Order: sequence, then structure tokens, then C-alpha cells
Amino acid sequence: MRSVTYSMNVSLDGYIVGPDGDFDWSAPDDEVFRFWIDETRKLDVHLLGRRLYETMLYWETAAQDPTLDAPTREWIEIWNPLPKVVFSTTLSTVEGNARLASGSVAEEIERLRAEPGEGGIAIGGATLAAEAAASGLIDEYQAVVYPVLVGGGIPFFPRAERRVDLELVETRTFSSKFAYLRYRVTR
Repeated sequence: MRSVTYSMNVSLDGYIVGPDGDFDWSAPDDEVFRFWIDETRKLDVHLLGRRLYETMLYWETAAQDPTLDAPTREWIEIWNPLPKVVFSTTLSTVEGNARLASGSVAEEIERLRAEPGEGGIAIGGATLAAEAAASGLIDEYQAVVYPVLVGGGIPFFPRAERRVDLELVETRTFSSKFAYLRYRVTR
């Protein structure tokens, strides 16, 4: 069965977006960008909430920029063809290799887990991840922790009163500045 992973960049105080909606602090350095490229290669599908989908739309046309470096072009070559499922109550159409979800998060994950494939299912976006977590559908949490305190905003973890036991699977330090943490949910 394919695993479901929630992965995002996160501030040290636990937010993916600051109180003003800003996330410019989470721009990856070259080493972290390479890491995310390699992680994305392992995926069969990416689930996105509307806000993250709209942020990532940039990549649909970014390849037209002749000034892009080789790693950025490599990212586009991996990201754009990757199947995406977008959860939204306001969008009526999506672009690129994306489709609107036809069911709930639980229904979509169940359907995707039943399909053949060895790559993972990734969830991006805190609201969507919170819904999946509430249903016990997340198998792993991955975070690249940035050395910044933003003081509020959208939290990486849902603020539900629910205990989830985790097992540390991997840690990594990038440029002595960023930390990668990977935890598996213990059941």
C-alpha cells in the first residue's frame, strides 16, 4: 500500500506561513532545493489544497524563462508531469497535469492507495493535511525546519486535540542551517 506523506518547509516555531501570509523566509538554498527535487522524484501523485495549488501554478509557465538555471529546469521537468489532485470548493477548473478532487480527502486517498504504483502520495497544504490527519490517513511527516521564528500564521501541525505517536526515521542538516526531520506514524 502506498504511503501518504505530509511534507512542507516550516519555521522553527511551527508555521508554514507567517501571520501576514508571507513565506519568503522559506525559499530553499541550493542544497535544500536539490533535496526537494529528489524527494519529488519518489512520488506518484501530489494532493494540494487550493492555496498551495495556486502558489504552485507559477511552475506551469516558468519553463518559458530563458534565464532559469539547470536545477530549476530539472524541478519543472519533474513537477509539471506529476499527477496532482486539487481540493477546492471554489475552483471549477485546474491547469496542467492536475484534476479537481471528486471526493473527500479520505475517498481520494483510498482510491489512490488502491491504484497500482510504488511511488508515494504527498499532501501539501496545512488545511488539507489537517483533514487527512484527523482521519488517521498520514503515514509520515516530513519537515525542513528553517531558522526563523515567525510568531504565528498557519501552523504545520493541526491544532486538534488528538495524540499521534511518531517514530523518528531520519534527520539531516543542510548547510548547518536547515534541519530535515522525517517521522513515521506508529500505529
